[in-house]
Order: sequence, then structure tokens, then C-alpha cells
Amino acid sequence: MRLPLKQKTIYSCQQCGLQSPKWLGKCPDCGQWNSLVEETVTVAKKGGKIVPLRSESNPVRLAEVSSTDEDRLHCGIAEFDRVLGGGVVPGSFTLIGGDPGIGKSTLLLQAAGRWTKAGPVLYVTAEESTRQVKLRAGRLGVVAEDLYLLAETSLQGALERVRELKPAFLVVDSIQTVFTAALESAPGSVSQVRECAARLMHLAKGEDIPTFIVGHVTKDGSIAGPRMLEHMVDTVLYFEGERGHQFRILRAVKNRFGAADEIGVFEMTGKGLQEISNPSALFLSERGTPSPGSVVFAGMEGTRPVLVEFQALVAPTPHAQARRSVVGWDNARLAMVLAVLEARCGIPFSGMDVYLNVAGGLKINEPAADLAVAAALLSAREDVSLPAESVVFGEISLSGALRPVAQSENRLKEAQKLGFSKAIIPTAEQRLSKEYLELTQFTDLSSFVGDIFGAG
Repeated sequence: MRLPLKQKTIYSCQQCGLQSPKWLGKCPDCGQWNSLVEETVTVAKKGGKIVPLRSESNPVRLAEVSSTDEDRLHCGIAEFDRVLGGGVVPGSFTLIGGDPGIGKSTLLLQAAGRWTKAGPVLYVTAEESTRQVKLRAGRLGVVAEDLYLLAETSLQGALERVRELKPAFLVVDSIQTVFTAALESAPGSVSQVRECAARLMHLAKGEDIPTFIVGHVTKDGSIAGPRMLEHMVDTVLYFEGERGHQFRILRAVKNRFGAADEIGVFEMTGKGLQEISNPSALFLSERGTPSPGSVVFAGMEGTRPVLVEFQALVAPTPHAQARRSVVGWDNARLAMVLAVLEARCGIPFSGMDVYLNVAGGLKINEPAADLAVAAALLSAREDVSLPAESVVFGEISLSGALRPVAQSENRLKEAQKLGFSKAIIPTAEQRLSKEYLELTQFTDLSSFVGDIFGAG
């Protein structure tokens, strides 16, 4: 028995998905201004009889569930497979986000051409015509007989073609341009994005079809649409990189089948995205002769050790208030390091402009970079260069103590591979093997400043 239906007007927040019966200037949930948009939805009338849903699934004993890992499907792009956790899991649902023109469609088209080895691949292009995709495929050198293109914005039409073709992979580009006729709201609205994503997820899980959807990002770098979209998918991948920079970084923000914060490094060329197998050598390739303010940091991105260069510049400010500019690191973290240097080591930075940059366009998020940042700031302030063969890593506490970080051995091994012979690190709780590098260890920031720079 069908329920009696009626139309209802609601106001949905385009940032967090909050629904309100009336318009509000400011969303009470996420705090965004002018984010509520009017939408018309169809709901069941009160008093209608509810028909209980029948489930086709049955409870299974935990001991009877197979514990063997599912065979992953590889696309042949090693960096892409690495970020996914070793390949594509059958029936997985993956979201790829990034700025317009950064390379999302390019990467998926290149991967789709290689996925055809496992069976037919359906590429649903809701933003471009099939001719436009064909021209880009020719430029990228993608030639595959079992790669099917479908220019369709209707979700119902796309699902019908999926059931007819039964592809091994499904790509939807993008989720903001696909709509369902069951809702009267405009494509890209919260209700449309949520409903279309839910139906695609049921298709991926029910038919065991790995599905990739493309999502646009807002000005602040988050996926356009409700945040719950990230909770629905199995894997969330973000493309990072500056528009004028040729390097692209694919980062796994969420991954149910692998390590989070895993990165893959690519270079944008005329023939598409080319993978970079050794990103550390790439980030340090243009370092040259060490100069004041330049420090090499041995970091970890997921399971991969990565060496990058921190560049700092400290100069007297001509303004009443000193500037603090950061690219590739946390601004609040920089303020904390400056405060600890002044309070615990007696080194003031007041009246000085401070600029900090991570070379290569990589974004560093881990606290292990604290000591490297402090070394770069002191090197720039004192006009003293650190030895070219040294790497630095360690976390700084508010008391000025230096704390050891995780996976120190892997960081040292990577530094040794690239020709470094010395490491400046905190005093570890456990003894580190000195077969990799010559270690210089400190217990607190004051001793580090006094021994390395003779200041404080």
C-alpha cells in the first residue's frame, strides 16, 4: 500500500546539511551565514499506513563470516593504488575532491583506461560531452575498447545503463551535476547530493561494483555539499597543489581499507598525470647550497617517509604589527613555536615579520615538524646555515621539552638513502640504531638553541 504524499518546503544548509522549516540568516549548526537554500521535498502525509519493509538479508554468525582479504584490483598507476591502500576493493565507494582543473577527471580517465583489463568500465560524464572526453582521452593516450562513455545528468538514466552494461567499474563525474527526478530541488543542492550519493552507494554495495564519484570543493577547501557525504563513502581522496605548480598530491583523508593520510605524488604534464616514485628526491631537487632559514625535515605521510625543505625568513617589520605568513603548515602551530622560543629560550620575535614556506607545495600536518620549524626560524634570525647533510625532526611541548616522534627509524632510513649523514632529534625513550646516521639528541629546546646556534 502506497503512502499518501504531499510537497513541503524546507531550508537546507549547503555546508552541513541542516534542515529548517524556516529561513535563517545564520546556520545554528555550522555557523555559516546565508547558507540555507529553499528546497521542495515530497513527504508522506500523517495518518497514512506504514508498510513494513522486507529485508532479504539474514543474520550471520561472526564465526561463519569469511576473514580472508578480498582481492584488490590494480589500475597500474602505482601512486594511485598506494593511496587506495594497495588497490581497489570490490564494491567500494570512493569520493575524489579537489579544486577545478587540478586533475581529478584526468586521473580517473587514465585509471579507467587501465581498469578495462578487469572488464567494461562506464564513465558517466555529467559535465562534459562525450566528444570532449574523447578529445581529452586522445591527448592522454587512453585507448581502451571496453571503456564506455555516457553523457547523462539523470541518475535514473545512469542507473538503467549500469544494470544493462554491468560494468566492472563505475565513474560519476561529478556528483554535484547529477540529479534525481524524485526530488524537485536543483542539482547540487544538499538533498540532491545526499540522495544521489545514497543510491550510488546502494548500487556499489549491492552489485559489487567499485564506484568513484567526483566532488567539487568550496572556497575553504571542503567538499561542496553536506559533510555527511564524506561519512557515507568508504574512501575520501583530496587533490592538493597550487594552480601554477606542476606537482599534484593525492591524499587519503579517510580510508576504510588502508592507511589514512597516505599520499601519492604526481606531475601534471601535457600527456596527463605522471607518477613520482621518489617524492623526497623531487622536493629536494632544487635545494642547492644551504642558506640561512633552510632546514630539511624528515616527515611521515601515512606509511611513507617524505623529506621536505622548510624555508623561513625573519626580517624587521616596517609596520606597527608584525606579519606572520605560512604556506604548507599550520598557522596556529607557528604561533605556538614562536611563543615557546620567546618564553622558554628568551629569543624574541616581536617587531619582526616571519614567513614560513614548505617547498614543493606539500602540506605538513604532523607535530613532528616543530623542531624543524624552530631550527628554520632560528637559522633565519641568526643568519646561520645548518649543515647541508643534516635532517631535523621532533615535537616541542609548551614547557620547551622535546618529545620523540613515531617511526623515527623509517625517517632516518629515508634520510640515509638520499645522502644525509646527520640527524638532529629529541632524546628518544628507546635507543635508536646509529647505523643509519650520526645522531645529535636533545632533551629540551633551550639546550638545542644553545648548542646549535649559541643563542638563548
